[in-house]
Amino acid sequence: MPEHNHDEAFLRQALELARRGIGLSAPNPNVGAVIVAENGEVVGTGTHTYDGLKHAEILALDQAGARARGATLYVNLEPCSHQGRTPPCVDAVIAAGIRRVIAGIVDPNPQVSGRGFQRLREAGISVASGLLVDDCLHINEAFANYIRRRVPLVTLKTAMTLDGKIAPPPGESENPTALGSASVSGGWVTSEVARAHVQELRHQNDAIMVGVGTIIADDPLLTDRSGVPRRRPLLRVIVDSRLRLPLESRLAKTAKNDVLVVSSFAEEKRKQMLRDHGIRVEQLRPATPDGRPDLIGLMQLLGELEITSLLIEGGAMINWAALHSGIVDKVFFYYAPKILAGTGAIPFATSTGYKSLSDAAYVHAIRLYRFGEDFAVEGYMRDPYRE
Repeated sequence: MPEHNHDEAFLRQALELARRGIGLSAPNPNVGAVIVAENGEVVGTGTHTYDGLKHAEILALDQAGARARGATLYVNLEPCSHQGRTPPCVDAVIAAGIRRVIAGIVDPNPQVSGRGFQRLREAGISVASGLLVDDCLHINEAFANYIRRRVPLVTLKTAMTLDGKIAPPPGESENPTALGSASVSGGWVTSEVARAHVQELRHQNDAIMVGVGTIIADDPLLTDRSGVPRRRPLLRVIVDSRLRLPLESRLAKTAKNDVLVVSSFAEEKRKQMLRDHGIRVEQLRPATPDGRPDLIGLMQLLGELEITSLLIEGGAMINWAALHSGIVDKVFFYYAPKILAGTGAIPFATSTGYKSLSDAAYVHAIRLYRFGEDFAVEGYMRDPYRE
């Protein structure tokens, strides 16, 4: 097999190891490392987790020991060259006698961004990058966005019929405001396969956000039920301009410092009642004539809390508010092979909308997925790797 094919296969192994860090590494990147001896034997592997401190490369080097000398290191992200919570990885790679480094992409962190590669080359190590670029970019898009902008990568997620409806007319559905995978009269909008994938999306994010109307109508838990371990509980964020969150809701009853309510108008007594339930309450300035909280300010607040990624699973009103405010970075839309039609059915976004096609939000870098009979569209409003 040509060396290039070997390199790609081992880099795929590193990517698989990096994926094991999803939910465990934030606010750091997802990184996996594989060390391969000159005879082709894998002698060391590592996955970075935030609480584990040691980076993936160091874990792999520790496992390889003396067998790292003359070996090749495969890693999905450029090894770090700066002093953070741990010493620079490049120093350990050089000291171990690694002969080649095959990395997927340059680190988007301005403190690194090519300096790691430069240090390795100066030490006489062969360095190559550019393999499996799309996969390497995709797995660390939240980190790239956060390290540059200090706000979370915001994904707007919903599920709808082919004609863009997220629920039938109110009164004809068990869940009239309809979350992205909501139940409609006679069943759910999307299939069980698609709904299971929603839990994967939740696991990939640090926080989830809905409007209080969704809590009042549907009483969701908004938890990560993927079954995969995570370092921090999924932060449940509720946009609630007048603090209408019911204390008897399942969300309020299960709050353990993992619920954040943002308001524009808040009575001190009501705020204290929520806080007594383990709910954090933050008051932001109103950003709309009807007093809805400033979503841009909310993103800055979440950034200060080291929330690197946010999944919006709201209804029609919050969907438009997020789009209109400009906070949305990407979309993940599930489509079911159903048509509701009718003027009473609830659309994906409730608003006057954009006035012309030239004003319309543009989604680029589209990916398509199949979930049984359903399909999904993933795409970007802005590139997380650029300012």
